[in-house]
Amino acid sequence: MSGSVSQRNGVFDEAVFTRPGADESLRCSILVVGGSTAAYSAALTALKLNLDVCLVQPQKVVGGQYTAQALPASDDSALLKRRRPLAPEDGEKFAISRAQKTFRDRQRQLQPIAGRTIANPGGGWVSTFAVTPVVAAKALNEALEPYLANGKLTLIADTAPIEVLFEDAPEPRRQVSGVVFQDNSRQVNFTVTAQVTIEATDLGDLLEVGEIPSRVGQEARSDTGEALLPEDARPQCQQSITFDAVVEYTPLGKGVDIGAPPGYNQTPWLQTQEFTADFWTRSINSPWRKWNFFSAFGIFRYRRLQRQKLAEKAVTPGDVAVINWGTSQTPDRPFCCGNDYRPGRLVGVSREERQQHIDRARDRTQAYLHFLQTQDSNQLKPRGDLTWTQDGIALEPYIREARRGIALSTIRHEDVAESFFPNQARARTFHDTVGIGQYHYLDLHGNAEAGHITPKGKDVIALPFTIPLGALVPLKTDGLILSAKSLGTTHITNAAYRMHPAEWAIGEASGMLAALTIWNDLPPRELATEAAHIRKLQGYLTRNGIPIFWFDDVAHDDPDFEPIQVMAAAGIIRSENNANLHFRPQAPVNRAVVCTALVHLLNLDPKVPAVPTFRDVRPGAHWAYATIETLHSYGMVAGMTNGNFAPNASMTRQHLSFLLKKAVPEAVDDAFANTPANRQLLKRRELSRVLYVVLKRRLGI
Repeated sequence: MSGSVSQRNGVFDEAVFTRPGADESLRCSILVVGGSTAAYSAALTALKLNLDVCLVQPQKVVGGQYTAQALPASDDSALLKRRRPLAPEDGEKFAISRAQKTFRDRQRQLQPIAGRTIANPGGGWVSTFAVTPVVAAKALNEALEPYLANGKLTLIADTAPIEVLFEDAPEPRRQVSGVVFQDNSRQVNFTVTAQVTIEATDLGDLLEVGEIPSRVGQEARSDTGEALLPEDARPQCQQSITFDAVVEYTPLGKGVDIGAPPGYNQTPWLQTQEFTADFWTRSINSPWRKWNFFSAFGIFRYRRLQRQKLAEKAVTPGDVAVINWGTSQTPDRPFCCGNDYRPGRLVGVSREERQQHIDRARDRTQAYLHFLQTQDSNQLKPRGDLTWTQDGIALEPYIREARRGIALSTIRHEDVAESFFPNQARARTFHDTVGIGQYHYLDLHGNAEAGHITPKGKDVIALPFTIPLGALVPLKTDGLILSAKSLGTTHITNAAYRMHPAEWAIGEASGMLAALTIWNDLPPRELATEAAHIRKLQGYLTRNGIPIFWFDDVAHDDPDFEPIQVMAAAGIIRSENNANLHFRPQAPVNRAVVCTALVHLLNLDPKVPAVPTFRDVRPGAHWAYATIETLHSYGMVAGMTNGNFAPNASMTRQHLSFLLKKAVPEAVDDAFANTPANRQLLKRRELSRVLYVVLKRRLGI
């Protein structure tokens, strides 16, 4: 479409949507399928790169978790919550992308408190960033409006994919060429073909209807190699779903009872004995403490979305919260549920059974709300105006787990959990990382099926992790990119990668990969398996303010963000100490660090003499022994005086230029174009900047 674009209450006007006719076929460069958070960020990323995108989703509202699932209370890591002035950078400057921060800032502007723009408009005690679903939708829509106006974005709603189309391709792979959809509002079918398709549904539905190799639920140990898993696969063991509900705290007598669903307190999943209005806490050697529903640390403020007062702990009439309460321990019961629905599963079952569980899950939330409203005095009013429904219950259930594609890379428990990275600040950094994420633990909300594994101790703690490019690429299918929750995670690791900021990052990576697929006319598989393409993609991501490596002192608006990030991802220049996330960009660089970086950059074969060359660099005594000896054997470095190398001596910019003239003379002028080759001490950011130019020259990018 072209011309003006308008929205009302967070939903685009009907004229904005494209409604294909029966058996009509549309063509676009990139097809994004799904209504997830990742579907949105993938589409937006590709649109910003001036590509045409067709976004086909089940609802009219965009945004997934933030909107249709009524959970605009982000599950953030401790790093993302960090605020200045004591820290070198705000968490939102290094833990999420520039686009994601822009989204957050716009929401803050749209939902001021007492006339002020503040960091956390909702003021909940578990979510340190929250707004209403309508505010989230408005902010998301605003970013899409220019692309709807200029025709780059085709937005189609009220649909479900029913068939994946394939072209003839060499065995054993197939080539996706498009998708057939059903318009659920008009009961007609239409087709969208594209150069590349992104699977961004919340349940991995393209994998199912296309019979693309995938996994469901808890895998067997032989499937993933995760030691924590049992020998047998248990696809029935999946994460539970939750129908979130948005309610307002009203004055006494002003509540509006939602009513009890059929079977209330009779049907097994509607039993009031599983419900609670109180939250209990205790610490070591202290008694239990009860928090009433509207107290400072009660269930209402747990995920409060809107508040009347600046004081965060004050809970007053007019405040709005989303009821998203899973389980809690109480003095009399070890396990007590809220509106988590645990009896069934949505993946690997028929569409009829799926819908049955969705209906039951919605009834459970209605039952829980009715229970809360009938405790003491009813002071809750459903806010359907904030959920686009009559009763304040979300359009869709909050989805925690999808069918997962079998990809080039599978992110395993051993890649994420703290137990596998003792005394380290990061989990595994994949060499092909295309994004970062962090949540403090593997948050597994198991359903009621028997046989779930339960990680404990350091096995359940998730360190800051990365998103490997290989996890976005199906093993045996071309023309398709995996995104949202269908990428190559496992049942265990999905529990960390499913959180709001991580899913947004997954979408950005898949959108950027789709763009490079178009620009280079190469399949995602080739882009994901050749070093030059991987570094080029990483360069595009970081140039657009998307972090791919964990540093807490290099912001996405730092002028050297791209070289620092890509050189770290390539394993050439990283932290001085793996026990923290610091890069220390202004710190000087010593001779050992430069030698090691050059050996890695030039990919030199190790050459270690039988007898150490230098008195102060010996095997087992200095960490850089092998790299210093290797560089010396190629005639690129020499010692200082008295047979010493002085590995800890600071290096100057000029000295680095001398080394590069020996190693890569053809690249020296370009490498120092923005860095004077004088006698000033070389800084770590400058080393990354200079060597990044050399890396690009060597790879031809």
